[in-house]
Amino acid sequence: MILKSIELKNFRNYEDLDLKFDSGTNILFGDNAQGKTNILEAAYVSGTTKSHKGSRDKDMIRFGEDESHIRTIVEKQGKEYQLDIHLKKNRSKGIAINKVPIKKASELFGILNMVFFSPEDLNIIKNGPSERRRFLDAEICQLDKIYLSDLTRYNKILMQRNRLLKDMQHQPQLMETLPVWDMQLVEYGKRLIRRRRQFVEELSEIVTGIHRNISGKREELVLRYEPNIDAECLEDELNRVREKDRKYAQTSVGPHRDDISFFIRGVDIRKFGSQGQQRTSALSLKLSEIELVRQTIHDTPVLLLDDVLSELDSNRQNYLLNSIHDIQTMITCTGLDEFVRNRFQIDKVFHVIDGHVSETTEM
Repeated sequence: MILKSIELKNFRNYEDLDLKFDSGTNILFGDNAQGKTNILEAAYVSGTTKSHKGSRDKDMIRFGEDESHIRTIVEKQGKEYQLDIHLKKNRSKGIAINKVPIKKASELFGILNMVFFSPEDLNIIKNGPSERRRFLDAEICQLDKIYLSDLTRYNKILMQRNRLLKDMQHQPQLMETLPVWDMQLVEYGKRLIRRRRQFVEELSEIVTGIHRNISGKREELVLRYEPNIDAECLEDELNRVREKDRKYAQTSVGPHRDDISFFIRGVDIRKFGSQGQQRTSALSLKLSEIELVRQTIHDTPVLLLDDVLSELDSNRQNYLLNSIHDIQTMITCTGLDEFVRNRFQIDKVFHVIDGHVSETTEM
């Protein structure tokens, strides 16, 4: 899978940009706050319709403008796709595949598979469960359109149920309608729980071997899915906590409270691991994600590395770089020294200065 080019109009700090990428390693370098990450963000939006940072559409539109446009050309298994994302300040985004508008964002998923790795991802293990749930959802959605549909419906039902619980505090007669929402919440909640369990089990099989290699055979990392409630028990538990939910006006059980745990030698490193263990495990997780995508779609994803190498020591840098030699990669950094030291193969270099990008032969 190759991201051949990207065009931006009024996206973040770019008024007009047109870049053509190499199928190997592409470096975007420059000082901080010049717009390097914005290019990777635009690429991610073009494949998933969402920002990796959770930004709203209107916040990605260039200051003073009402609309923004992202166009990417993707080559996948010998076929070329043109993906257009039209961001609008006060309306829903427009999406087109090969110039044909689509009605559902899910139709876009799976054309451009990407793995995004940023310094924030190194903290995924020590941070709160919401980040790990977001990781789960983002990765499964790229691989499974049915999951994307189930997740979208679950979140809408959850929002409507919570709104009903609040309204019930002033209109108790609305209690009669609660079982309707509970039935739907259980239906889609069970599907999410089962698919998440499958995904974590598949990922854990891969991550164990990768982490063993990164740690020099000293450690073995095991992932465990921690559902807030098992799928088979969701309906009974939802009934059991109904009065509690009414009192606090929020849904207290369900997959919106799930988590993943990480164990080394039986120790939960979310709580008791060193910073080095947590960061190495996060790196293992990302590399496992690449391999799982490869196994699932029988193709390589595009890897987006946003200034992450500066956060890793030389051993972890080398392991990462040696692991991605056969994947198209976009790497942002402030300078090229780190790559020269590692004698890393660089295929194309772009210099980013205040929203302007120029291709350079500087190495």
